[in-house]
Amino acid sequence: MSAAIHQNIPDSRGISLFDSDPELWRLMQVYLDRETCDLVRPELERMGALAGGRLEELALSADKNPPELRIRARNGADEERILKHPDYQELERYAFGEFGLAAMSHRGGVFGAKDKLPPIVKYALVFLFVQAEFGLCCPLSMTDSLTRTLVKFGDPDLVARYFDQLTSMDMETLFQGSMFMTEQAAGSDVGAIDTIARFEDGDWKLFGDKWFCSNPDAALGMVLARPDGGDAGTRGLSLFLLPRVLPDGRKNDYRILRLKDKMGTKSMASGEIALEGATAYLVGEAGQGFKQMTDMINMSRLANGVRSAGLMRRSVTEALFISRNRTAFGKRLVDLPLMRRQLLKMITTAEQGRSMVFHTADVLRRADGGDADMAKVLRILTPLVKFRTCRDARKVAGDAMEVRGGCGYIEEWSDARVLRDAHLGSIWEGTSNIVALDVARAVRREDALSALETHVKGLLEETAQSLGEQTAIADHFARAAEMMDAVAHDRDREIETRNAASAVYNATSAAFLAWEDARLRQIGNVTTGDRLALAQSVLTHKLAARDPFTPDAGEAGMASRLLDDATDIMVAAQ
Repeated sequence: MSAAIHQNIPDSRGISLFDSDPELWRLMQVYLDRETCDLVRPELERMGALAGGRLEELALSADKNPPELRIRARNGADEERILKHPDYQELERYAFGEFGLAAMSHRGGVFGAKDKLPPIVKYALVFLFVQAEFGLCCPLSMTDSLTRTLVKFGDPDLVARYFDQLTSMDMETLFQGSMFMTEQAAGSDVGAIDTIARFEDGDWKLFGDKWFCSNPDAALGMVLARPDGGDAGTRGLSLFLLPRVLPDGRKNDYRILRLKDKMGTKSMASGEIALEGATAYLVGEAGQGFKQMTDMINMSRLANGVRSAGLMRRSVTEALFISRNRTAFGKRLVDLPLMRRQLLKMITTAEQGRSMVFHTADVLRRADGGDADMAKVLRILTPLVKFRTCRDARKVAGDAMEVRGGCGYIEEWSDARVLRDAHLGSIWEGTSNIVALDVARAVRREDALSALETHVKGLLEETAQSLGEQTAIADHFARAAEMMDAVAHDRDREIETRNAASAVYNATSAAFLAWEDARLRQIGNVTTGDRLALAQSVLTHKLAARDPFTPDAGEAGMASRLLDDATDIMVAAQ
């Protein structure tokens, strides 16, 4: 479908978010083998077309028609349920049903694949899906990560009871998942959880209130609770699987008290629940709940980073489309120097985020395959992504709204919704301060920085074979790592933690971008060079010391290199 351009108000509705973003396909060839590429390309094309058209329409409608909590039926009978708008339900059907986004990491059969697909396939599809709809991505990632955690730690009989429903692509049999952790007195301080678990008549019963529960009517929830008489702090917590409906068909003993009126993700229900002796099943060993829940949290954190990277790409796509198709003062916006600088910085930040999340997805694949070193690399990359990619999305989304101008502030366009949703990434699964401190914890307790240093060194050695020595990237990474190591081991320097984490993120992303450029050359991609230019832009704008009174002589050339190709692509995609 062609995008409509009415007079001087460009409208990108109907463009393919896959065709307008050729870098996505190039990166799939970097991270996937040829057979898997051939399998998933049609699905990426289909998702890109849907996200730019049908899914966007559904998402706009679902945002304007949020879910409602129904407590009683019209005859007064107890009928607690959440009413979801049909357009949200249609989004669910696409995500869970047609594309199997919560199933493909756990079993074969999705898209005809014999085995489960690599994580990056799921994340690339979510990267496209979220450019239309963010809210549903929370239930999607929680279902996905709950299944992973259950399989990893749960009793085989418990896994067998629910696995098929958790990975179903049939909306009639699908069980969605959720995670109930936050309490009024225990937000980021998980050790302060006071929900109690009591073993009564052969079953665990949960008592307490959970303060922020997204997807509260999910069929299954992972819940942290403290067994009666258990230790204080995180050491006393255990992990439980909470069914909405018990095997005998009775509704479990917990109530949804109300739904939250949120700033963003309005399409998806979040609420408060009261556990009133609800039956739950212990997952793994008692007292190991926090450690086990951390696996689910980390998968949700990575998913948050992917979503934020997708929102940044949507913002960049819109900004490029507008600047290419709108004129002011007799020129296209994209030809105006200040606009070119703004777009350059947006593209740099968005591509940083994409490289970080895609590379982390590949590290996850290797870690899950038994690579202990990659498990350590994953341990530090995940909070880095959650910290910086999610924060950057807020800025990029705001800048894209500004490119559109006054129309961007109007809710019938998607700019305002994207900006509202972008702010959530920095809050869910740990605020920026908490996650930056987790980076330091990974360095201090698990030697994760050393593993990352070794990994980056190896990537730069590979890069040198095609692009020559990347001395500047190596030097900046070494300085960032040195700072992070010092800050992590000196509590008096805790105030510097965010600066140190940002430096490691930026230097690592530059190494990933350069390595991707080298890999593209190795596989014979003729349109290489952009990702190395982006790596250099990261160094220039985010790591190098700059005199604010000295002109940047190279910026105009870099803008031409990155923007002119991008705008030509936008024209071809229309």
